[in-house]
This record gives sequence, C-alpha cells and structure tokens, in this order.
Amino acid sequence: MMRGLLTGLCLAAGALLCGGTAAATGAPTGAEPAVRTHTLVIGKVSSNPRKHYLRLKPMVDYVAERMGDLGITRGEVLMARDNAQMIQYLREGRVDWVTETLYSAVLYERAGVAESILRKWKKGVAEYRTLFFTRMDSDIRTPADLRGRRLGLEDPGSTTAFFEPLMILRDEGLEAVPLSGPRVAPPPDKVGYALAGGEINLATWVYKGLVDAAAYNDLDWNNPDHTPEALRRELRVFHVSEPLPRAIELVRSSLDPRVRTRLIELLLAAAEDPEARSVLWSYQRTSRFERIDGEMRGAIRAYHGVLDDDDGGGEP
Repeated sequence: MMRGLLTGLCLAAGALLCGGTAAATGAPTGAEPAVRTHTLVIGKVSSNPRKHYLRLKPMVDYVAERMGDLGITRGEVLMARDNAQMIQYLREGRVDWVTETLYSAVLYERAGVAESILRKWKKGVAEYRTLFFTRMDSDIRTPADLRGRRLGLEDPGSTTAFFEPLMILRDEGLEAVPLSGPRVAPPPDKVGYALAGGEINLATWVYKGLVDAAAYNDLDWNNPDHTPEALRRELRVFHVSEPLPRAIELVRSSLDPRVRTRLIELLLAAAEDPEARSVLWSYQRTSRFERIDGEMRGAIRAYHGVLDDDDGGGEP
C-alpha cells in the first residue's frame, strides 16, 4: 500500500532558488561550488514559494550573520515542489538545512541525505496528535470499526491527516485502499479513503455523511477556522494517536561539522536572544527549539520501520 503512495509523493518537479531579491532555477552553474562555500542555504518543500521565502529568509540571514568566522557570508532560500526534489538538492549539496514535518524528515533520513537535529516549537507548539472522528450518531467506536467504511483524509503530503492515519490502520491489521471520491463504495474487507484537500472539507464530508469518518490533527480540530463549532458539535472523536513532533529541523548529512554545530548552538539559544525575537516570529511563529530526546527519536524510528517494512528499506 505505502509503496504506491511513496511513488506518488516522489515525482520530481521544479524548484525556486531565492537569494536576496534574485531568483534562479535549473542546474547549478560552473561557478556555484565556489560561491556555495560562503553561503548557507535553507530549504523547504512548498507550493507557495513567495510565502515561505518571507518566513525563512530572516532566519537564514540571522544564522549566516553569526557564522562569519566559519566563512559563511550570506544566507539563501531554496524551495522544492516535492520531497523527491528536495532529496536531490540535499544529495547535490545545494541545500544545507531543512525545516519540515516528521514524515518528510523520515523520507530524507531514509534517503541518506539528511539528519534530524532539533524539534521546532512551530506556532509555540511542540507536538500534536492525529484525531479520528465521526458523526455523533455513528456506531464507529474504534479504528477497527472502519473495515468496509469510507475514511476522509487530507492529502499525501500530510503527516497527521494522511500518513499517521494509515499507520494506525496498518497497526489494526486493516488494509487501506484509495477511492476516486467520497461517494465510491469501498471493498467490504478494506478501508477506503478519499482525499478532501483540507480540514473544513473533511469535517463537512463527515457531517453530511459523504464519508463515515475522517482524521486530522488536534490543532485543526480545535481551530474554529478549520473545524467550525457548528460542525464540531455534531461530531465525535473516537481515537487519538500518540503525540508527534510538530516540526523538525534537519541538516544535510555531508554538511561541514563546524557549521552543523554552530547552527544547533544558535537555534537553541535563539529564544533568549532579543535580536532573534522578530526572526522567530517570522519563522512560523517559532517559540524555541529543543534537542531530539529519546521519545521523539522513537517516533522517528517508528516511521522508519513502517517504510522499511513496506519496501525493504530502499530509497523513496
């Protein structure tokens, strides 16, 4: 099941390189290696490069300005349109540092191109959970009750509204199969899932009975912009996952160890630096960073295990 999903996720696409006000695309130029020795590049997968550039550029500039003794003189931002493109950039040495979700972080680690270094408190939140929910009048009480039912999910790029729900179904011994739409009947012995593309769509689908249940994270469940109160009153949560790290900072596996160490030091200290206050706010309203502890590393290993079981541990 997961192999097909991973293949879809890893279709290569174009990317946007932003440095200052300049933008460039395509393969590296012959002069790039010399320039890159003095440049720190942060990367992110994004369908809206302009928005994420504004969030990431202040942070990479803040860090680069504090690495002059290591030869770093400027910061740049490189956007990829999917995980496969970002993996390629990391492999080529075109990206040094990535901020991503748990699922993407595991893909990069499995490809051998990046290592997780810190957890980011994105929007002041360290962790979140996947919630499964259904209508108040539904007879569904556990994920096991989803056999032969329709489940609404967001999109294949979501950790909490796609990959984590599929992991939970797998742990229950259930096979999930994609449906072309919410009105399509699933096989009686499997869970059929349809993609809604957004939380409010999922809540509406469940409320209207288009799907039997849906799943996304507790932050979106408690956000009235994503789950209006009028809908939530008619819905019921029937399963909550273990906590997952909200966001993870990674570095390229081949990054200069001195740069890696300095980056970790600067990010860990940023919450106490008055000069970093506006930078952290721009960086997805980050409140602080912390080292990856044993529990968090266990969650990362669990994702590795599922992907390894599915395809023998090869690269995505």
